Amino acid sequence: MNKLRRDRVRFRGGSGFELAARVELPVGRPRAHALFAHCFTCSKDLKAARWISLALAERGIAVLRFDFTGIGESEGDFVDTDFSSNVDDLVAAADFLRERYGPPRILIGHSLGGAAVLSAAERIPDAVAVATIAAPSDTSHLGERLIRIAPELDERGEAEVRLGGRHFRVRRELVEDLRESSLGPAIAGLNRALLVMHSPSDEAVGIDNAWRIFEKAKHPKSFVSLDDADHLLLRRESDARYAADVLAAWAERYLDDEDETGVGQTENERGVVEVMGGSAGYLQQVVAGPHRFVADEPLSAGGTDLGPTPYDLLLAGLGACTSMTLKMYADRKGWPLEQVDVRLQHDRVHAKDCEDCASSKGRVDVIERVVRVEGDLDAEQRARLLEIADRCPVHRTLENEIKIRTRVDDS
Repeated sequence: MNKLRRDRVRFRGGSGFELAARVELPVGRPRAHALFAHCFTCSKDLKAARWISLALAERGIAVLRFDFTGIGESEGDFVDTDFSSNVDDLVAAADFLRERYGPPRILIGHSLGGAAVLSAAERIPDAVAVATIAAPSDTSHLGERLIRIAPELDERGEAEVRLGGRHFRVRRELVEDLRESSLGPAIAGLNRALLVMHSPSDEAVGIDNAWRIFEKAKHPKSFVSLDDADHLLLRRESDARYAADVLAAWAERYLDDEDETGVGQTENERGVVEVMGGSAGYLQQVVAGPHRFVADEPLSAGGTDLGPTPYDLLLAGLGACTSMTLKMYADRKGWPLEQVDVRLQHDRVHAKDCEDCASSKGRVDVIERVVRVEGDLDAEQRARLLEIADRCPVHRTLENEIKIRTRVDDS
């Protein structure tokens, strides 16, 4: 299992102020780099932001999260900021990430941070995937909420509001900027893979916002329900980790190692497979040599159905080995074998119902394998290929005595 490290860094934001950031990094070369934008008046140290960043780093994705101007440890005064300046800070963060660590391939935004990454994506050409968590479909509703909280904003031009248990000075310019910032064109012209995550029980930003974002966006786009999670994902750490597990698996298909310009993924030794699971759900990241993919359980078993099950992978290994073995044999013989299709199914049956099984008690595992070969082959060649199917290395491994030795890694 990869260990993680964290860098504390600072960079110049869009308004010229020095902004504080954290970069969660896996040991070794990251699979990709992501930029995380936190919610309105939150900070990079919000538990959900930290949990999601750590969970992604565990899966080989480095994550930069930072405080916007006037928030947390960053310089500047919050009263002088607005939505547009937040977008400028995001672009500056992307520039810093690109120069110091690697190109920001994934943009992640929580709540208003989701609206910000949707707006900023056009100015971050490296990004190939954008994910929003509990994001609004427009920014005007926040402006109206500020007016409801402090009606004097329209008259005096400045007021103190209480948000998230803290007091902030805001100006009319912020409300006007929120009213004028339209996300519609940004969503429709995103031209990137989009993942929308939202809880149906979100009381701060209703689930209808997720539908509007999803409806406006072009494919490829995906939606994942966060079930009964709260808006800030603070009720349970498992909510944030679940979101990160899904996000990492989803982003995998849109990442191209060659685009990482030397960053690339960690290459395990051939013949060694590493499986990494999170604390929530059953989604697993599988690393086999230079290859990465996922395993999961179906929805009916409590999984998210984002990948094949362990038994699916077992059957796939046998099927792939069978097909490869027949192709190698036919090539060596010079036979006109054009294609091999293998269909497999696993079942457990009572030993007494299995006529050709050695066991007579309990249940036995039975794998039904149907091999179809295509090509100008005679009956004798087809019969020989069927015999060769039983000689594939994985088939022999499954039928031989297998000893599995397990130990705990205390490192």
